[in-house]
Amino acid sequence: MTADSTSRPLCPMHRMVYPESGPPRPAALATGTPVWLVTRYHDVRQVLMDARFDRSSLHAEDAPPLLAVPNLLSDPDGLVNQDGPGHQRLRGTVQRAFTPRAVARWRPWVASVVEALLDELAATPRPADIVEGFTRPLPVSVICRLMGLDHIDSERIRHWADHALSGGAHSAAEVRAAMGEFADFGAELVAQRRARPGDDLVSGLVAAGDWLGIEERQLVALVCGLVVAGHETTMSALGNIVVYLLTDGHADWPSLAVDEEGAATAAEQLLRTVPISEGRVLPGLLRRAVQDTVVGGVTIPAGSVVAVQTNSASRDPDVYPSGPPDLTAPLPVPGVIFGAGPHHCLGAWLARLEITLALHRMAVRFPGLRAEFTPATIDWREGRLTRSPRCLPVSW
Repeated sequence: MTADSTSRPLCPMHRMVYPESGPPRPAALATGTPVWLVTRYHDVRQVLMDARFDRSSLHAEDAPPLLAVPNLLSDPDGLVNQDGPGHQRLRGTVQRAFTPRAVARWRPWVASVVEALLDELAATPRPADIVEGFTRPLPVSVICRLMGLDHIDSERIRHWADHALSGGAHSAAEVRAAMGEFADFGAELVAQRRARPGDDLVSGLVAAGDWLGIEERQLVALVCGLVVAGHETTMSALGNIVVYLLTDGHADWPSLAVDEEGAATAAEQLLRTVPISEGRVLPGLLRRAVQDTVVGGVTIPAGSVVAVQTNSASRDPDVYPSGPPDLTAPLPVPGVIFGAGPHHCLGAWLARLEITLALHRMAVRFPGLRAEFTPATIDWREGRLTRSPRCLPVSW
């Protein structure tokens, strides 16, 4: 499924080969833990939306090892590892801030961040690194402004995020140390916003959490999770999409400049077909069966770990056309790249907005944007749950 980076260059993410769609079948995690691999679109949606597959039991006393090195997903207090009423209560502290209507109100200042970064990029000597100049600072700037963290050194956030989603790039001791610093930062931030609330997202969720009686450690975990999730995945998605658009998909570049509506349609197709995870650390989104359940004609026994392969589901030939994505075509069915059901990604609409505005305005400002790299020369950020380019030199 993946290339060995010690013997030959890794391929771009859009060229990755994922498990073929088919009935649920046995596989294994890197730790050796057996899992049921679910790859078909409708089976994936069933598992993600069925309460008989949960997250919290993945961290029960009898749960098998999932990751060789712990990371933010290992925290049982995190939002992603809660289920049922407790999960809904915790999610409710922040969910209203990320509805489509709420995100639409943020469009002007997100657009202003996009334009400011593109202004700076345009003034940069060429070739310029579009990762450091645009795709990385955009989501970092947006989430920091949203959470009232403009004063925080972005390098600190980068350091914590690199460790929070580590998949082998750092030792267990290094991850624990970084996560300890991150948790201390989160606790201090919660205390500050409780004492001196503002109009930022952190102040709002602290107020809601206190009113709902959310435990302090869960509030802290929620703050830290939002900082990481608010930029790491969007940064990775944008970087990998740029690789596609400046190589195999370059013919589509001019169409992104036409209008934002068309760019939004293109963004959905690109998110579907250009993954951010190669499945080396985890083969999919994990769940655990709490009772015997039939999925796609196969009985998955209670206690089994299930790996939901959304990248395979997003290419299911029974649902989506094969071949390169048609960036002008709306998706025929709801995508699953942001998940589905109770754990559907909170920041999905914000990510869509950032990527849509980024693609449209980049194409408008730089109609002649061209790669000064080849797929073989890309330096990849590896050893994490995501994989994305570390540097992409471009000219225009």
